[in-house]
Amino acid sequence: MNRILVVEDQYLVRDAIATLLSLEDDFEISGKCANGQEALDWLGANEAPDIILTDIEMPLVSGLDLAEKLAALSIDSKVVVMTTFSKPGYIKRALALGAKGFVLKEADSEYLVSSLHKIVKGERVISPELALMALDDNNPLSAKESKALKLAADGLKTHDIAQKLFLSEGTVRNYLSEAIAKLDATNRVDAARIAKQKGWL
Repeated sequence: MNRILVVEDQYLVRDAIATLLSLEDDFEISGKCANGQEALDWLGANEAPDIILTDIEMPLVSGLDLAEKLAALSIDSKVVVMTTFSKPGYIKRALALGAKGFVLKEADSEYLVSSLHKIVKGERVISPELALMALDDNNPLSAKESKALKLAADGLKTHDIAQKLFLSEGTVRNYLSEAIAKLDATNRVDAARIAKQKGWL
C-alpha cells in the first residue's frame, strides 16, 4: 500500500484529490494539509509517506519551500508537484530539489493516477506541456540574485538580507541591481513581481 500526503490550500480541491486517490486499491491517504508548514508539522508527528502530492502556491510555506526543507531533513518521500500552465520556471527549481513529478492541475484524473503509479515504480513524470514550456524558459537570474530578490520580496531590508546571506550590504545591493537590470524592472518590487510571474522565485 502506497501512503500519500496531500498538501493543497484549497479545501475542495484537497478533498477531491484525496477522495479520488483513495478509490485506488494501492493508494492510502495518510493525511491532508493546507500548506507546507502544516505538512512539516504533520511529518514531525507521523511516519513519512511514500508520496507527498503538493500544490506550489500556498500560504506560510510554499510547495517548493516544502521540497527544499524535505531535502534538508533527508525525508525520502517522493515529492510530486501540482502546478499550472502559467509557471514553467517552477519546474527547473523543483527538479533541482529532487521532485519526482509535475502534474498539471488541468490534467484529468486518469493522468494523475497513472502518473503516481509510474512515480511509485521509480519513474519521473512531467506533463508534456510543462516540459515544453520549461525548455523555452530561460531564467536570467543567478542563484545568488534569486535568493536576494526572494528575501527582498518577503519584505526584508538590505541590511537584513545581507545578514541572512552572510554578505556585505554592498554585495546585496549589487545583486538586486543586477536582477532589476536583467528583468528590465523599475525597482526591486517590480523585479520580484516579474520573477514571481515567471515562477523563478
